Formats: sequence, C-alpha cells, structure tokens
Amino acid sequence: MEHRHPVKVYYEDTDCLGMVYHSNYLKYMERARSELVATFGKSVQDWNREGAFFIVYAVSMRFKRAAGLGDLLEIVTHLSLSSPYRAVFKQRVERAGELIVEAEIELACLDHQRSLREFPHEFQV
Repeated sequence: MEHRHPVKVYYEDTDCLGMVYHSNYLKYMERARSELVATFGKSVQDWNREGAFFIVYAVSMRFKRAAGLGDLLEIVTHLSLSSPYRAVFKQRVERAGELIVEAEIELACLDHQRSLREFPHEFQV
C-alpha cells in the first residue's frame, strides 16, 4: 500500500541556514503515518481507545538532499507487517519527485498494559 501526504516547509521548520532541521523530517513522517492509519477507518485516538498503541521501535534514516523554506514536499509511505506485532513503514520525503530523505521506521503494537499485542487485522494489507 502506498500513501502520499503533502507538507509545506514553514520558517519554524528551518535552521539558521533556512534548511529543514533534521528532526522535523521525523515529524513530517509521523503526520503521514497518522494519516495513513486513519485510512483504515479510525484515527490514532480511536485505536488507542480500543487498546492498540503504536510505538516506535526502530528508526533508520538517510539524508540525500536538503529541503528549504517554502518547499512543497510529499511524504510517500509504504506499510508492511514484519510480524504480527511489528509494522515497517518505508517512507520517503520528496520534492517534485526528487528524493530528499528516506527512512525505515518500525513500530510495535502494545495493549493497555504495555504488553505486545498483534496489530489490528486492518493493518494486514
């Protein structure tokens, strides 16, 4: 499954050189994952109320180019389950098709007691 989420770079997203500060790419990717999750019919808050909590287990990122103030970016996300308890989100930040950042973010699913639980069946795409 592929999901695309648009992002515009604002002044608050940039460093002293006017480039996107590195940690903000993680925020953009988090927003895109939240929007992708909502396509399964429930918001992250709804999943939480039902006892499914999605936590970051691992992150790997590579920075290829810099994005800057005013850029229009697109976060491209691919989701797959690596086990019943873990989901892998392969994400790219692109500017007009040009690769800016690529990442692989692995999430685990926990229950109310903070124990591993299987991802809801809706995530098995």
